Amino acid sequence: MSKAGRITRLNPKASIPGGEILIECEGFDTSERKQIVVTFDGVQGRIVSALPNRVLVIVPDNVSGEVFVCLENGSERSESATMIVGRKLADELHPVTNPAFDPEDGSLFVTRSGSRGQQLPVTLFRIDPNGELEEFSGDIMNPTGIAFSPAGEMFVTSRAEGTVYLVKRNGEIKTFAQGMNIATGITFDRDGNMYIGDRGGTIYRVNGIGDETAWAEIEPSVSAYHLAFGLDNCLYLTGPTVSSHESITKIDPDGNASVFFKGLGRPQGLAFDRRRNLFVAASYQGRRGIVQISEDGKTCKMAIAGMNIVGLAFNTDGEACVTTNDSVYVVPVGIYGILLGQ
Repeated sequence: MSKAGRITRLNPKASIPGGEILIECEGFDTSERKQIVVTFDGVQGRIVSALPNRVLVIVPDNVSGEVFVCLENGSERSESATMIVGRKLADELHPVTNPAFDPEDGSLFVTRSGSRGQQLPVTLFRIDPNGELEEFSGDIMNPTGIAFSPAGEMFVTSRAEGTVYLVKRNGEIKTFAQGMNIATGITFDRDGNMYIGDRGGTIYRVNGIGDETAWAEIEPSVSAYHLAFGLDNCLYLTGPTVSSHESITKIDPDGNASVFFKGLGRPQGLAFDRRRNLFVAASYQGRRGIVQISEDGKTCKMAIAGMNIVGLAFNTDGEACVTTNDSVYVVPVGIYGILLGQ
């Protein structure tokens, strides 16, 4: 066998630039560290650790799409394995929760949230289906959560004001609900009820005219609540604390909370696919990215590698939108999102 060995598996097979990939292999001669290289479409990645049967490597910044990965030792090269690397759509943003796809035209909305109480000239951006970024609105201070209702209306929370705004397609905003302290995550159930996470420990249910009711009480979060409704009509949420072994909470239709999955580091944005798998931005077993958890909460694996990921959303074309604390990427992973009413 060649000194470059043979790649047996990439884990995971999708990443954004800067993500850490585990290459499982056999026969890779790592005795001369200066001789070994891992390339992504010919671009060298930074090796974190290397053994004959496994290599941890950082995906370089200047590759995207379907990428060929090779192990190299001197002049010898392994057969390639393929993976998907996300393409950057925009940077110099500041998302703090999930982005949101407009169900009408497939455009994507993201925020430049800023520090609490900071008024920026533009805080809400739209990325059209062709990937063009445009300024949309600067009228909301510290926009945090974004969600579309089953009727296709967009709502945005402001953590500075404890307010939920209805945002029209022309950029006009109207106050919809207020008085919720530090309003962060937002989502809808299939009946059109809105749910808002106040990071002080309260989950509010808001009806169609903006009247809110304290629906559930949970442990406070040091940053923000992130919410998603499953096809089982239960609310799932994360709320990072100071623990390194955190949980995803499941709340049934009566407001009763239980632990759905435990063992994540700083879990943040989350979303379901059509197969009822739950995807969460978190670290798992020392690696960071988007993890996939089965419907029964019994199995977990890394789905998309990446650093500093705070949110995600799936569209109906099999693409994942992944947001870090300053950038937005699109990753064509063949995972299909849920439309309300399905």
